[in-house]
Amino acid sequence: MDGDEGGQGGGQNSGQGAGDERGAIASGDTPAPASSAPSPAATREPLPRQASTLSRQSLALYTALIVYGSWYPFSGWRSLGLSPFAYLGDPWPRYWTVFDIVTNVLGYMPFGALVVLAAWPRWRGLLAVLLAAIAGTLLSGVMEAVQTWLPTRVASNLDLASNALGALLGALVAAPATGALLERGFLRRLRFRWFERDAAVLMVLAALWPFATMYPTPRLFGLGEWARALWQRLDGSMQDAVLAWTPAAWHLRSLPDMLAARLPDSGWEAIVTTLNLFGAAAFATLPMRSRAPRARLVIALIAFTLVVKVGATFLQSQSGLIFDWATPGALAGLVWGTLLAFLALRLPRAVRAAAATLALAVALVFVNVLPVNPYFDVVLADWRQGRYLHFNGLARWLAWTWPWAALAWTAFSLERAWLVRRARRAAKRARHDR
Repeated sequence: MDGDEGGQGGGQNSGQGAGDERGAIASGDTPAPASSAPSPAATREPLPRQASTLSRQSLALYTALIVYGSWYPFSGWRSLGLSPFAYLGDPWPRYWTVFDIVTNVLGYMPFGALVVLAAWPRWRGLLAVLLAAIAGTLLSGVMEAVQTWLPTRVASNLDLASNALGALLGALVAAPATGALLERGFLRRLRFRWFERDAAVLMVLAALWPFATMYPTPRLFGLGEWARALWQRLDGSMQDAVLAWTPAAWHLRSLPDMLAARLPDSGWEAIVTTLNLFGAAAFATLPMRSRAPRARLVIALIAFTLVVKVGATFLQSQSGLIFDWATPGALAGLVWGTLLAFLALRLPRAVRAAAATLALAVALVFVNVLPVNPYFDVVLADWRQGRYLHFNGLARWLAWTWPWAALAWTAFSLERAWLVRRARRAAKRARHDR
């Protein structure tokens, strides 16, 4: 976890005295010896406690995911003439399963833990636990109340109770470890030893990639079909109107068939898998310092992604085909993507960023342009679409948006670097004029 990106040293150099020593150690630098021994009063003075930017960003993102998963598919709104909070007085549901309760509890445990971490240091201990429990109860209550107007959802007081319990349990687990995680713990020192200080958003995006691969796609790791889904929502006349604005030399109407004829579908799946795996792995290495075990971290990311993929398929497959995604093309793409990710570790950070951006951008073009394999309809038919609707909606949303979010971060970083370079040139010209 991160202590506002700078730890206790505030981002200053590591050799400026005893007050900055802890921040230097957290970042992995060896502090320079102080010119004089610190006084006993300075030694006893506690270092300032700062909030965790990463925890607050993660809390905001997880809350948004809960809202999306609770209100998906955001269509068919209607009123039954009931109060949105009428479900609170309903009798206990007659039909429920242990799995549903466990899922609701586990779904809100990260929320409770993140509330405790985000509230540090203003709220600590029992107060932070109470805050997390109240926040989880209120959030779940609002989510269930709004489901009163959704035809595909059912507001349930049992869901509210299990969600509130999950938030409480998550807070109880996180509260005793908050200080160790955010102030003085091994994990915090490891975070600043292995990762850059200003990489909170990048780390969250990299951590979300394994979960973005859960939902079935026509080709393994073929994420980012949002453009295709949006295009298919247009009727024929709208599609014709859009294509009329494009040059005829581009042959956009026949482009999908032209591309598909170049290679067999297994070859295209190998290419799409390779590009996306390499792009995601290289993207995940950008916040890593040179002293970090980057090869082992990449292996851990890929292994965790495959475990998540197998687990999600096991839960959702009706026929138990948990490895139906492991086609020859997908396996070849896994090998080539992993090898390219390892080779990219030797490249400078700027070159890795450019390579990851190019790979994700090209993969997006192929994913949205190539025709969908008819076999994919069999995979979707085997996927339990009606079961765990919030799970399916959340997984599909992540699969649609992750590559676009990664490219948006890259564009923002390039703009920021360009502005910094422009400001330096302006300052240099101003000094030269004087």
